Amino acid sequence: MKLYELTYLISPDLLEEETKILQEKIHNLVKEQGALSKEYSFKDPSRIELSYPINKKSHAYLTSINFSSTPEKMESLGKLLKGEDQILRYLIINKKEVSRSAPRRSAPKKESFTESPIKKPKKVELKDIEKKLEEILEE
Repeated sequence: MKLYELTYLISPDLLEEETKILQEKIHNLVKEQGALSKEYSFKDPSRIELSYPINKKSHAYLTSINFSSTPEKMESLGKLLKGEDQILRYLIINKKEVSRSAPRRSAPKKESFTESPIKKPKKVELKDIEKKLEEILEE
C-alpha cells in the first residue's frame, strides 16, 4: 500500500452545505475503491481565488484527502472523479512515507578558527610604519 493525496477543486456554484455533501461523496468513492485505510485525513473545503479561470469560474472550493491504496485502484478512482461535474480539477499524487527509523543527515563539520585558510597579518611596529611613510613622502 502506498500513501496518496487527492486534491480537488469544487465548483463555487455549490453552497457550503452542498460542498460538504460532495466531499462525503468523494470519501465514499475512495472507500468503495477499498482505498481508504484506518489512517487517513482530510481538509475542510476552503474558498480560494483561482489564478486563472477554469470553466469560466474565478473561485473554487479547495479540499484534499490523504489515504493509502494500491496503484491499480488509482486508475479507477480517476475515472470516477472525471464523471463528477462539480469537480473542476483534481490531482492524485503519490506521497513518500516518512521513515521514522531513517537516520537524519548530519550537519556539515565546521572548521575551527585555527585551521582557517585565511592568513593572519603580521603585527607591524609603529616604527616600521613611520619609516615606510617617510620613504613614500620623500619620493
